[in-house]
Amino acid sequence: MNKKTIKDVAVKGKKCLVRVDFNVPMADGVITDLNRINGAIPTIKYLVDQGAKVILCSHMGRPKGEFNMKYTLRPVAEKLEEMLGQKVIFATDVIGPDAKAKVAACGEGEIVLLENLRFHKEEEKNDEAFCKALAAFCDVYVNDAFGTAHRAHASTAGIAQYGFVKDAVAGFLIGRELDVMGGALENPARPFVAILGGAKVSDKIGVINNLLEKVDTLIIGGAMAYTFNAAKGIKTGNSLCEIDKVELAKQLIAKAAAKKVNLLLPVDTVVADEFDADANSMVVEGDIPDGWQGLDIGPKTCKIFADAVLSAKTVIWNGPMGVFEMEKFAVGTKAVAKALADSQAVTIIGGGDSAAAVKQLGYADNMTHISTGGGASLEFLEGLELPGVACLNDKA
Repeated sequence: MNKKTIKDVAVKGKKCLVRVDFNVPMADGVITDLNRINGAIPTIKYLVDQGAKVILCSHMGRPKGEFNMKYTLRPVAEKLEEMLGQKVIFATDVIGPDAKAKVAACGEGEIVLLENLRFHKEEEKNDEAFCKALAAFCDVYVNDAFGTAHRAHASTAGIAQYGFVKDAVAGFLIGRELDVMGGALENPARPFVAILGGAKVSDKIGVINNLLEKVDTLIIGGAMAYTFNAAKGIKTGNSLCEIDKVELAKQLIAKAAAKKVNLLLPVDTVVADEFDADANSMVVEGDIPDGWQGLDIGPKTCKIFADAVLSAKTVIWNGPMGVFEMEKFAVGTKAVAKALADSQAVTIIGGGDSAAAVKQLGYADNMTHISTGGGASLEFLEGLELPGVACLNDKA
């Protein structure tokens, strides 16, 4: 985690190429969620105030390496200009003549936003020549896009990996992700509780294995809990259950016992006779009857999980407890979110659906940290090295 940040290098008068995450949701040309732009603003403002020449770059969507106005970053430039209260110069290409001219003309404290990086197929291929062309735009490379830090693309890793820039540092957003999540994993205040939900055990094998080395209590909810319950001989009815992962779940249960980790699984379940918001539902303990499927944790489980959270000093949460998109089956996710909001612990939300849930429920301001990465957060929790972090300069 010992990486240099923008505060560790002199930036006045220097061209700083900042990889931000402006992959924002759009509807009819209007940005519908400003969270990712808000996340980048502290780094941008700092560089502007320090007299840097700020060159921003990002991807948006999946244009598949071709120019497609559906994925232009122009609306982002206009919104960012409004939010910052200063001119944001928009380059209509990435490494072409317009970008070159506008970067060359960029003065101290000015901002240029390049067009969508993924209009070039070389971005995702981490093409060396493309990296070199981007590097020509900067004296200092700044990565502040944690949401893409798990990808070894040209703008997230290659530009520094290939040695085209001497100074490669983290922005404030990545710096905070490393400090808070890294600190929780390496030196947590205890008891340390991790909550994992979502659909599949197979998506989170590495995360479970890594967390079992670190936590005092591991809570498992969501559909992945049915695979664990199946491993304990509990019938799961028509619930989503990975039969081919039952043996693995048995091994993980045994590992938790060997590590003296308190593994909490649902003791009751809200079941439905079909996957539908208006389905017939009931609460069952133990076996789930044939023809019924689990769609949320039950009230007893809500209390057990909430009590574990409220007694913790550090909590990391990734993944919902049920089908929280349907109001009827969102009770468990709400109960966990409320427990985290009421907790005095360091509370970290590991991106993705959990982040969406706490924001939707109005608890975002009560959390210590909400990660901006989905896949990146999972890989970080798994203990994997993120290419977009590994390529940055270490502190001396």
